[in-house]
Amino acid sequence: MGLRIDKMLANMGYGTRKEVKKLLKSGVVKIDGMPVKDPKTQVNPGEQVVTVWGEEVEYKEFIYLMMNKPPGVISATEDVLEETVVDLLEEEDRVFSPFPVGRLDKDTEGLLLLTNDGQLAHQLLSPKKHVPKTYFAVIDGEVTEKDVAVFRRGVVLDDGYETKPAELVILKSGLRSDVEVTITEGKFHQVKRMFQAVGKRVIYLKRIQMGPLVLDPSLQVGEYRELTDEEVEKLKNFRP
Repeated sequence: MGLRIDKMLANMGYGTRKEVKKLLKSGVVKIDGMPVKDPKTQVNPGEQVVTVWGEEVEYKEFIYLMMNKPPGVISATEDVLEETVVDLLEEEDRVFSPFPVGRLDKDTEGLLLLTNDGQLAHQLLSPKKHVPKTYFAVIDGEVTEKDVAVFRRGVVLDDGYETKPAELVILKSGLRSDVEVTITEGKFHQVKRMFQAVGKRVIYLKRIQMGPLVLDPSLQVGEYRELTDEEVEKLKNFRP
């Protein structure tokens, strides 16, 4: 797999293409110990060693990030008015141009995967795959076994759409109920609208799992980390 040296260094955060050209001109970039000055030089990161100022460049093509998304931030790569999840990333991670896989509503928090691996994103978002997503929710109103049965059958939303069966688990029932809901599709505001359909209101919503990926409990709201190799493998091999 050949890659232009200027593109590789720009991707790895060594500056803009223009800045990288200057870097190359100065002679501090070497491939297998030989100085390289032509930005068009092809390099094979898997087989050749690239150094800048004597330090080896660890090339990676894809980045996989798990974020505990805070409320008030939108699941997008850029927005003129609103703060986006990409704005929360460090510059060294932003250079990979990751994007959120699917979306969480602005006021919803919890597990969000960001990557630049389009193939994996497509696999996880494809409606045919039915990747389950689990949410923890606090509900205004008493959630009952009757609601569990309705969710299990599928709920008719305000626009007449009937959802696929969903699993509703009551953790605590009362004037305010704590529940976990697992759905396999992602209609707009789906969990909120499902509860609306049974006459109840969601007052807090947090995604805790997507397929085999579970939100790391040590991640504070707004924090993120790279996925482990094991987590990436699980996602790639996941078959619901």
